[in-house]
Amino acid sequence: MVLDLSQITGIGEYTHKKEQNRNIYYIGDRAFLVINNNTIEVRCESKLSQLLQEKYESVMQSRYFGKGGIEIVLTDQLKTDEINDLVRLSYNLTI
Repeated sequence: MVLDLSQITGIGEYTHKKEQNRNIYYIGDRAFLVINNNTIEVRCESKLSQLLQEKYESVMQSRYFGKGGIEIVLTDQLKTDEINDLVRLSYNLTI
């Protein structure tokens, strides 16, 4: 699965930097999305984070955001629409 930010509605302006083997997307100086080789990391509300981690084995606590986010291994457990919603939520939590 390849995440295409241009296909996600409800996201405004952002910047992007490549660091090591990952792409980090920012609003100002705050990150809202990290794309690694086969994972993405987003900010997430704590109750939703806990629910997703219990429901899907491909969802874990984010290494980049810590308890304030989740890391999703792109294994097709979550549908594209669900991942797009999580990216949109992360964007909105960041602004």
